[in-house]
Amino acid sequence: MKKCYQVHPGDNVATVLEDASNEPLVVLGASSGKTIKLEGAIHLGHKLALTTIEAGAKVIKYGVPTGIATQRILPGEWVHLHNCRSQVDERPSTFNTETGAATDTAYE
Repeated sequence: MKKCYQVHPGDNVATVLEDASNEPLVVLGASSGKTIKLEGAIHLGHKLALTTIEAGAKVIKYGVPTGIATQRILPGEWVHLHNCRSQVDERPSTFNTETGAATDTAYE
């Protein structure tokens, strides 16, 4: 079974440890032994919601808020630029949701 990692017991997200899609993952770390079913594909290193995160609620990783949900995020869903934003920097909201590349800068 594939795995994800919850850093701190207060985290409402975990990091996927290998590419996964629509399958249960074992949660390692703070909630060791728990399982959660993915709702779609999530790539290695990306976050998934462990609990429901309501729009406007804090996304918590490392025991600290790392962002704000821009819409309701259900358990097992990918947490990324399409459904959360930074609390301190508005620029990431312009990034490509798949690649993370800036869309406000011309690359030649």
